[in-house]
Amino acid sequence: MAVLPADHRELFLPLIEGIHESPPWGVFLRNLVARMQARRGFMVITLANAAPDQPPSVIPVSSPRAAHEDPIDFRALQALRLHPHGPLRPGRIYALDEMLDYDDRAQLAVQRAALAAMDIRYARFLRVSAGGAAEAWLVLVRAREDFSGSAVAVLDAVAIHLAAGLRTLAALTEQRLQTALATAALNRMGVGQLAFDAEARVMAADPLAEAMVTLMPEPGGRSGRRLQLRPDVARRVDAACQSLAADPTAPGQVIRIDEARAIDLLLRRSDLVLAEPGARPAVIGVVRNGVRETARAAIHALAARHGLSPNEAALAHSLSLGEGLAEAGARLNLTIETTRNYSKRIYAKTGARGQADLVRIVLTGLAPLA
Repeated sequence: MAVLPADHRELFLPLIEGIHESPPWGVFLRNLVARMQARRGFMVITLANAAPDQPPSVIPVSSPRAAHEDPIDFRALQALRLHPHGPLRPGRIYALDEMLDYDDRAQLAVQRAALAAMDIRYARFLRVSAGGAAEAWLVLVRAREDFSGSAVAVLDAVAIHLAAGLRTLAALTEQRLQTALATAALNRMGVGQLAFDAEARVMAADPLAEAMVTLMPEPGGRSGRRLQLRPDVARRVDAACQSLAADPTAPGQVIRIDEARAIDLLLRRSDLVLAEPGARPAVIGVVRNGVRETARAAIHALAARHGLSPNEAALAHSLSLGEGLAEAGARLNLTIETTRNYSKRIYAKTGARGQADLVRIVLTGLAPLA
């Protein structure tokens, strides 16, 4: 079948762009339904490393004439014990008749009755595999007449491109997981980061930084954003970014960017290593909101790591917050004698040489990330 310009515009391009949609491929699926003159359908996506209790992503789609109808119930369709999706050969298109159980007449009658009740009389099934990283199943249905040969040919032409898109989606999902891990760890310590170019334009910011600072679009329609600052502060940030970008040996700079909220911005030369092609930032900006980890989780981590009792771990955590020994003991309802005894046991178990060293051990250990 010849590939038409409309196929590139309506199917192949939305396949590429749709990877970044949430859920993915909504525009592609709507265009595919229209191109195949289907009535309704859905795509199921499962990731290979998903938890056993994690439900698959089900993306329903309907034609405009079926917009008032309920989406196809994926679970109800699955319960009919049609030919299991897993054994389907990737890339091959299956008709509805190939999915029915002709070996069990009673089950066949149940399947046909249920499909009729769902207004499904004709369907096409397609399994797509991403080399073990992900699987997708695409189901398109009609109510009155079967799919034409040209419609099935469209789906056949799309299958190989959809498989490539699924592999890209699986790789992108892994990258998103890595980003989420790094961001979550920093957020637990109250740290937000921004990436600047040499002209102090913000190339990217994590969610915590976005919440702590105010960003405005770059004037003139240029890419990037800028910190919304007082003119004198903005000039200092601009000068610092230019200096750090030009001189590899330049030390980092700390600038008070919000006096009312006492927000300081640490600017340092970027040392990020990015895969090519990639626009590497010149400067990394760091802000911190002073929030500490959840006390209960930190205390549990301290107890597990150093063999402390719950009360000893609670006292160690209180000391790491800057409280004095007597103050921390009183807040934990400990007598001064008990507090001193606990502190001696804490120092012995952690190897700390005093309260300052204990704070170092706590803050550089796992407790702030618990």
